[in-house]
Amino acid sequence: QVQLVESGGGLVQAGGSLRLSCAASGRTFSRYAMGWFRQAPEKEREFVAAISWSGGSTYYADSVKGRFTMSRDHAKNMVYLQMNSLKPEDTAVYYCAATEADSDYYYYTDYEYHYWGQGTQVTVSS
Repeated sequence: QVQLVESGGGLVQAGGSLRLSCAASGRTFSRYAMGWFRQAPEKEREFVAAISWSGGSTYYADSVKGRFTMSRDHAKNMVYLQMNSLKPEDTAVYYCAATEADSDYYYYTDYEYHYWGQGTQVTVSS
């Protein structure tokens, strides 16, 4: 069992930056692939970014590529999402997710993730 707690959300103007954090506790964090997803009001949850358990591989949705960077710190059991050049359409609740990985790969569909945080709100004003 893995527990995930997100933080770092807030209100920011368009063009600004935020860094989301996800604290993981429980079982061996280093063998978990991690992902970030988001859900805007009246929209389905969508993939944002993913990272392999080693941190050596990352994958991003086209909508955030070049603006967002995902990273992880094994020593601290943390994953991060650095979000730059934010746009109003980035407004959503952002969720951290984890799944046990048999290999050092990333996953980008929500049904592959077994553990989820409670979410943190990001609001980008125009």
